[in-house]
Amino acid sequence: MIKMFKNLTKKEILFFLLSVIFIVVQVFVDLKIPDYMQEITVLVQTEGSAIGDILVQGGYMLGCAFASLVAAVIVGYLAAYIGTSFEKHLRSKIFDKVSDFGMEEIKDFSTSSLITRSTNDVTQVKMFVVLAIQMLIKAPIMAVVAIGKIANKGWEFSMITLIGVLAVLAMVVVLILLVLPKFKVVQKLMDKINGLTRENLTGIRVVRAYNAEEYQQGKFEKVNSELNKIQQFNQKTLAFMSPVMSSVMSGLSLSIYWIGAYLINEAALVDKMTIFGNMVTFSSYAVQVIMSFVMLVMLFIIYPRASVSAKRINEVLETNPHMEDGTIDEDTTGIVGEVVFKNVSFKYPDAEEYILENISFEAKKGETVAFIGSTGSGKSTLINLIPRFYDATDGEVLVDGVDVKSMKREYLNNKLGYISQKAVLFKGTIKSNITLGKCKDGKPSDDSIREAIRVAQASEFVEAKEEGIDSSIAQGGTNVSGGQKQRLSIARAIARNPEIYIFDDSFSALDYKTDFALREDLKKYTRDATVLIVAQRIGTIKEADKIIVLDQGKCVGVGKHKDLLNTCEVYREIASSQLTKEELENA
Repeated sequence: MIKMFKNLTKKEILFFLLSVIFIVVQVFVDLKIPDYMQEITVLVQTEGSAIGDILVQGGYMLGCAFASLVAAVIVGYLAAYIGTSFEKHLRSKIFDKVSDFGMEEIKDFSTSSLITRSTNDVTQVKMFVVLAIQMLIKAPIMAVVAIGKIANKGWEFSMITLIGVLAVLAMVVVLILLVLPKFKVVQKLMDKINGLTRENLTGIRVVRAYNAEEYQQGKFEKVNSELNKIQQFNQKTLAFMSPVMSSVMSGLSLSIYWIGAYLINEAALVDKMTIFGNMVTFSSYAVQVIMSFVMLVMLFIIYPRASVSAKRINEVLETNPHMEDGTIDEDTTGIVGEVVFKNVSFKYPDAEEYILENISFEAKKGETVAFIGSTGSGKSTLINLIPRFYDATDGEVLVDGVDVKSMKREYLNNKLGYISQKAVLFKGTIKSNITLGKCKDGKPSDDSIREAIRVAQASEFVEAKEEGIDSSIAQGGTNVSGGQKQRLSIARAIARNPEIYIFDDSFSALDYKTDFALREDLKKYTRDATVLIVAQRIGTIKEADKIIVLDQGKCVGVGKHKDLLNTCEVYREIASSQLTKEELENA
């Protein structure tokens, strides 16, 4: 938890110091009230006392109460500001950190857990910070000062107060031992709840199509019931605190007055007034002492969960991505648009078998290089090594003659136009989706955007919209079809005007007519760029300058369409399953 406070800004630290000052003021005036009360008690019992003297002391009490109110409001405001500001900065740090994670780190944490850590866990820590500012400082000061004021008021009263304090502390220890392990389980179950909810919402169409609502509900209810059971235990256990605290405070007051009555009855006449004043004063200060420990108890209730959350947040912030950013951010070779794989092999972290083995090829500026193979042959994995979604286990991946591991990620990405296998759109407009992110040439103009849309064969449906490129896109692109999403994703890469285009099976959602028209326009538009295409359809890649055939992670054929039909059995089998006999003979 202490590590969390390293994330406080200078302004937040300044406000924290101001909070301490006002808390000290509040404690001082709160503890002056019993002194004035004792004066009033003595004046009331003393013959000849003037009503004016009593009103003066009462005025002092009211002044202290008002000063305490003002200090409490200021402290509350400062604590709220620190808490919300701290929450904002902490959440931003987590978001920035996760944005730098590679696929390996995201897989280790899981998406649902990262969401929980950046939302629920941050909120738990923020709640603790706000209460800690108001109580963790106030409670010890109040307890120490109050104990100092009653230390010489009678050992009998002190003994009763000590017993009350020990009872409260014993209860806190028991609660922490019972509840702390449960809170760790709660946060893990929250991860599962988020994961199941996200899974269900993402796959809602499949769930409905297969009438699997009850099955999904059963999975959710199992985790939800387990979470509810543990939460009920936690809340019932913590709820036990309230009656115990009330009993301790009531019992303490009763014991003080009972002992005080006994002492007054047994005391000499001259001492009765002193004992009575001590009793009234002690009663007030004893309540302050117990209230101090009550505040600490409230912190202890929140602390276990906040501590677990802080640990989970620190796990994210202290995780260093396995893929370190390179240092090269300028052209050092004079080569443009070249991609070279040198004896590249790859296996996923903690896996035993290689997904790719000893892959070598060159793609030069102006060339179109295609990759084809059966499902699971490693096509997408291979193409994902270029933008460094993963790093090659062995060998080198060179872009423009430089190992991608040595390049700054931003510099590398500015050379690439990547179109993922699954089209991804973000909430916003068509224009904001196409101009997404940074670009070496700056944001494209509206004319460039429309040209990219035309080349991607998306003009028809974009122009049909009332607001054109300013038309809204829902989160995840749920208000456009799969083919439209794919074409907008392709337009995004075209508008970027990169040196190297990477199409990761990006034509699969398009019909044959649109596919053909897009490739024809794309060929003219990208004649000075390098185009890398992963595809399942022979028709998409048969005009490529070079086709690389993969089978079980190994390169089993390299060449043009005609040559591979004669020399590569795997390619011939794929072609035979997709093309007619006449098309094969006329190839």
